[in-house]
Amino acid sequence: MRPSMSPRTHTLTLATLTLAACTADTAPPSTQTTEVIGDTTIVRSHGPGEWGAPATLVPEVSIGELEGPDEYLFGTVGSIAVDDDRTVYILDTQAQEIRVFDSTGTYIETLGRRGEGPGELRHAEAIALLPDGRLVVRDPGNSRVQVYGPGPDETTEWRYGATTHYTDEPMYTDARGRTLLVTPGQSREDSAWQLIFLGPDGTPLDTLPQPSSDYEPPTLKAEYVTDNSSSATSSPVPFSPTFAWALHPSGHFLTGLATEYRIELGRDVGVLRVERDHEPVPVSDGERGFLREMITQQMRNTQPDWSWDGPPIPEYKPPFLQLHPGRDGRIWVLPWPTWDFPESDERDPAAPPAGPMMYLVWASYDVFEEDGTFLGTVQAPEGFSALPVPVFDGDHVWAVSRDELGVERVVRYRILVEERDIVAAQEALTDVVMAIAGVAGTAVGDCGGESCIKVYLTAASEALEAEIPGEFGGFRVVTEVTGEMQRR
Repeated sequence: MRPSMSPRTHTLTLATLTLAACTADTAPPSTQTTEVIGDTTIVRSHGPGEWGAPATLVPEVSIGELEGPDEYLFGTVGSIAVDDDRTVYILDTQAQEIRVFDSTGTYIETLGRRGEGPGELRHAEAIALLPDGRLVVRDPGNSRVQVYGPGPDETTEWRYGATTHYTDEPMYTDARGRTLLVTPGQSREDSAWQLIFLGPDGTPLDTLPQPSSDYEPPTLKAEYVTDNSSSATSSPVPFSPTFAWALHPSGHFLTGLATEYRIELGRDVGVLRVERDHEPVPVSDGERGFLREMITQQMRNTQPDWSWDGPPIPEYKPPFLQLHPGRDGRIWVLPWPTWDFPESDERDPAAPPAGPMMYLVWASYDVFEEDGTFLGTVQAPEGFSALPVPVFDGDHVWAVSRDELGVERVVRYRILVEERDIVAAQEALTDVVMAIAGVAGTAVGDCGGESCIKVYLTAASEALEAEIPGEFGGFRVVTEVTGEMQRR
């Protein structure tokens, strides 16, 4: 009699072989070089990254409903913050209040309300957490930073002079307990924004100009002049490179000019420069036509005879649009979105829209470790929005998701690297199904060109198949009758 084969041993062997085959077929090798020039460390990445396979975002927890209790109904989610316990703070700018939810998405409490008194909000636009757990809220409507905590019902106000000046910039804090404010210049003649660092007690520590570069993107202009008045409108040429910046949790600036794929992160000593191979993405005819028409209409509101006589829209999109540091120090690079132009059968022919319908599609992020190592590209799921700026922390992302009705939810996603995580999912499923009589083993397999988890059965049985989940860990699960497994 031949000895029976251990199901667990059989499972791991098949998984390993399948993983190796997928990786060899789909992922060319990644390489990384490091060079030090003076006080600058340059990390250059080539290939798909350390993950070695495409990654996706899989939803784990969703907060928000179309109908239900008021605390789960959002008007406009303007900002998100998350603490070490995965407690989620959500600023609803329409309601002017912050709702707090635990890691499972269960409502805890509401902070603030519309008003001008202590703890109240008038035009709150962004939130962030300090290392000691206090929540800071930028509220230019009340000319202050509103602080909640650290204890229950404790509130403090830090005054600053920036009434009626609003910005969609995120609110930044760092590991030193500093808060960064983005405010307008001190005079009407000063059009540049400036940065104010506040200490842990709200005391101003330093004022700096907003990070910038000498690069001037091409601009379109329209003017209308009469004997009694004049007006002017300007617009950057779409898809022109921009200068991106953010404050890293280390307290240093993360910057990049998108004329090339080059990002710099300040350090206590020196600078880290991250460079990566970039395959240019062409501007589509639909995008070019839509943006050209939109800008022409905008300019003709000022100058009726305006025509496009300035720089043309580029053939290719810049390599990135925004830079976002994670709570853990990782660097998330956001490419330019795609403009989608869906055809709708629900449009009223008697009342056509003023222009073409357009939706932004946020496709992906490039992810780097704090030392510049390129991990890979994460594909964003349908409905995912890069605005407001998501919260990134390790292998998790908290972001707004909008459904086909426009209902906003805050979703916690987990990064899923298929060839890496399917093995972990298969092993976890093995622990569950091997306790079921009639299950012979499991393996990673191929299901119509997609990776899946196979559960092997000793005999066909509808009752047995009903006990096997159809999906596990974000992967499809299928059953296959193999009989008893034995070593040959």
